[in-house]
Amino acid sequence: MFDWMVWTTPVAIFFSAVALMLVGMTVWEIKSPTTQRKGWLPMRTTRGDRLFIGLLAAAYLNLAFVGLGAKWVEWFQLEAEPSVWISFVASMLVLALIMRKG
Repeated sequence: MFDWMVWTTPVAIFFSAVALMLVGMTVWEIKSPTTQRKGWLPMRTTRGDRLFIGLLAAAYLNLAFVGLGAKWVEWFQLEAEPSVWISFVASMLVLALIMRKG
């Protein structure tokens, strides 16, 4: 069923983290309904809006990292492609920043 996907440990952890965030946000929304607020994003957003925008940013960051990994080896004369754990940590930091300040 999941043969089309390369299920490495970082990929599985990333998708598990996304699923846990969605469950957590649902429980948080039921316990404490959100209100719109204005952060540094160019629009008023709710927690759900910021989560969606943050998840998109995290996904694009991971895709860019994976796509550019081979080029970085060539450009910076690296011995091997950088670990995808770097992009995972960076994407979670971007997501946290958007959730907090966005």
